[in-house]
Amino acid sequence: MARVAVSVGSNLERERNVKEALASLARIFGELLRSPVYESAAYGFDGPPFYNLVVVFETLLDVRAVRAKIQAIENLQGREIGENRSGSRSLDLDLLLYDDADFFDQGFDVPRREIFEHAYILKPLADLLPAAPHPVTGESFADIWLRLGSRQESLSIVDWAGSI
Repeated sequence: MARVAVSVGSNLERERNVKEALASLARIFGELLRSPVYESAAYGFDGPPFYNLVVVFETLLDVRAVRAKIQAIENLQGREIGENRSGSRSLDLDLLLYDDADFFDQGFDVPRREIFEHAYILKPLADLLPAAPHPVTGESFADIWLRLGSRQESLSIVDWAGSI
């Protein structure tokens, strides 16, 4: 079984869209480990703030099948193919990790390069997998967060009191 990490984000009807995404992910992949939900400002464009979190699960599916399943969930929740990647969105699911594999030579951004660039990806990942090594650098996600976290955009934790 492969351990997979997926980031979940929304800035349009964000609570509903995040809850629906988590339900869909659980139906397809089973038990999900979830980070806290964080709120962050829109990055690279003017828009409402995002809710972001990371989920981790295990699967027998290969990386292509996992990617296809998460893209199908996005599409079912109103994410159009070709929708502007730098604008507001109902749902954004990004495959961050697939075990300790590096799929760059196969045309996949896995492990996702944005892990190092955005607190809304790195912090929830470090919350869930603090001791896990990054597949390329070998550095733990907790150590990456300690090194880079203070230089990234600010986050605030969202208290949904267990509603998701």
